[in-house]
Amino acid sequence: MSSSLPSARKKARHMLVQALYQWQLAGDSIGVIEAQYMAEKGMAKADSEFFRELLHDIPARLDELDAAYREFLDRDPEALDPISLAVLRISVYELLHRIDVPYRVVINESVNLAKTFGPTDAYKYINGIVDRVAARARRVEIASNKGE
Repeated sequence: MSSSLPSARKKARHMLVQALYQWQLAGDSIGVIEAQYMAEKGMAKADSEFFRELLHDIPARLDELDAAYREFLDRDPEALDPISLAVLRISVYELLHRIDVPYRVVINESVNLAKTFGPTDAYKYINGIVDRVAARARRVEIASNKGE
């Protein structure tokens, strides 16, 4: 499974953006959204454990996640579009709680998700914010990579 892990994670992230969007806008419960995705959305090709973890942990840790990027915004978080908000929360969660995912992967995936789902040029804004959060949250990892 290790060779398919990156593509399975990528698929899980794509589904997470959509699931978090649904949670934010429709207010459906996480349990209902999870059941819907497990039944209907083709989870066979996605990393379902990763999807489940983030789907449950992101809403549970909203205050912590939002605080980690808020100072880097040039507007109120409420002014962000729901897709950008979902992408930021996924990326910040991974930077803070999934140390097994290299920071470069987190940044790259956040840009790709914003390009795929977000408004035009949102990826540039997301990239700048996630990069700043990474610089703080992954200082040691970044320093060791510069020494390569």
